[in-house]
Amino acid sequence: MDAEQLREYGHKMVDFIADYYKTIENFPVLSQVEPGYLRNLLPDSAPNQPDSFQHVLDGEVAQLILEFIRLHIQAKILPGVTHWQSPNYFAYYPSNSSVAGFVGEMLSAGLNIVGFSWITSPAATELEMIVLDWLAKMLKLPEDFLSAGQGGGVIQGTASEAVLVVLLAARDKVLRRVGKDALEKLVVYASDQTHSSLQKACQIAGIHPENCRLLKATSSTNYALSPEFLSETISQDLTIGLIPFFLCATVGTTSSTAVDPLLSLGKIAKSNGMWFHVDAAYAGSACVCPEFRHYMDGVEEADSFNMNAHKWFLTNFDCSALWVKDRSALVQALSTNPEFLKNKASQANMVVDYKDWQVPLGRRFRSLKLWMVLRLYGLENLQCYIRNHIKLAKHFENLIAQDPRFEVVTPRIFSLVCFRLLPVRNNESHGNKLNHQLLDAVNSTGSAFISHTVLSGKYILRFAVGAPLTEEKHVNAAWKVLQDKATSLLAESL
Repeated sequence: MDAEQLREYGHKMVDFIADYYKTIENFPVLSQVEPGYLRNLLPDSAPNQPDSFQHVLDGEVAQLILEFIRLHIQAKILPGVTHWQSPNYFAYYPSNSSVAGFVGEMLSAGLNIVGFSWITSPAATELEMIVLDWLAKMLKLPEDFLSAGQGGGVIQGTASEAVLVVLLAARDKVLRRVGKDALEKLVVYASDQTHSSLQKACQIAGIHPENCRLLKATSSTNYALSPEFLSETISQDLTIGLIPFFLCATVGTTSSTAVDPLLSLGKIAKSNGMWFHVDAAYAGSACVCPEFRHYMDGVEEADSFNMNAHKWFLTNFDCSALWVKDRSALVQALSTNPEFLKNKASQANMVVDYKDWQVPLGRRFRSLKLWMVLRLYGLENLQCYIRNHIKLAKHFENLIAQDPRFEVVTPRIFSLVCFRLLPVRNNESHGNKLNHQLLDAVNSTGSAFISHTVLSGKYILRFAVGAPLTEEKHVNAAWKVLQDKATSLLAESL
C-alpha cells in the first residue's frame, strides 16, 4: 500500500462517485441489460499484467484510474446497475446512502480491521456497544436491551442474519430444557406476511418445514397477525404434543407495512414460554419520531428487536441493528473458543467478543458509519428526514385518490403506498394481468422503478418513498408515467 498512490487513486474515485450522484437522474433507474450481458464484455480469465502497464511504469497513476473508470466502470458496469440511490427509485424498500455513511464506510475500508474479538480492535467492539446503546435510547427500547445489563446490541449484516441468530439462540435454549431429541417437535409462529428470511432461518436451524406456522393474515386486520388465531393454533399444537418455542412479529411488513399487535402477541409468547422476536427492519427507523413510536408499544415483551439502519436511516449498507435482553443465550448458541483465539481479556470475561453473537467469525468495523451518521446528522435531522418521506408518500396517496381509475389497497402507515389500477368490468383475473403489465410498462421506461406484491389474491403495486434524493417533483413525475401507461393499457383492453 503506497500512501501517495492511494491518495491519487482515492481522489479520482471520490470525484467519480460525486459526479455519479450529480448525474444519477440521467441513468435508467432499473438496469435494462439482458442476463449474461457482462460475460460478453469481459475476458475469460484475469490478466497476467496490469491494465495500462506503461502508465504504471511511468508513474501516471491518475491517468490509469481515469482510463479504468472510462473503459470499464462507465462502459461495462454502470449499464448493469440498478440505481438504488436514484430519486426515482420507489421499489422494494430503500437502501440509504449519505455523506456521513459513505465517509464512515471509507474509513472502515481504510482501517480494514477484522474485529471478531475485543483484543483484535478494542475500539471496534466498544464503539459498537456505545452507538447501539445510543440508537436503543432513540427508539426508547427497554433498558433490558442496553449493554449495561444482561442484554445489548450487535450489528449484523442483514435482518436475515438477525432472525437466524436469535432463532438458533431460542432453539438451543428450549432444547437444554426439554432435551435434544425434541427438535422435531419445535414449532415457530408468524404471519404469512412475515419476511421469507424466517423460513430460511428455520431451514438452517433444522426446524421441520411442517412446524413453521405462517398464519394467514387478511384485510380484516390490515394484514396483521391475529392474536386469537395465534392462540388457537398454539393450543392445537400443544394438544398433539408439539412444543411452541418461537414467535416472530413484524412492525412494517414487506408487502404492505402491516404492524402486528406486539403487546397482545408478546403476552401470548410469554405465557407459553416462547422467545418473542420483533422484526422492524424497515419501519423501526420511523419509530425515532414520537408520533410513530406507538407502533412499537409492547416491545417490552420482546426477547429481541431488529431494525435496519441501512434501509431508511442514512447508513450505507450493510448495518442491521439487533438487540437482545439476554446476550448469554446468543453466546451459548454461537460461541467457539479455539486455542488460537484465547486471550487474557476474553478468558477473564472482562469484554464482549462479537464473534459469539453472529454466524461468521470475521466482522467489519460497521459501527463507524452508524456513529458518523448519528454524530453528523443528530436525532432532529433524522426525524425530519423520515417525516419528509412520509409526507411525500401521503402526497402520492392523494394523487391516487384523485384518479378514479386507481385505488389505494391498504391503509398507508409509513412511506409505502400499496395501490392498483382497477380492472375493467370488475374482472379480477384481468385486473392482475393489467397491473402486471402496468408494472412492466413503467419500469421499462427507465424513468421510475416500482415493485409489486400479492394481497388476498390481488396483484398490487408498491410505491415506497425513501431514497435520500427524492423530492416532490420526482413523485409527481412517477405518477405522470403511471397515468400515461395506464391510459394506454386501458385503451388496448377495450
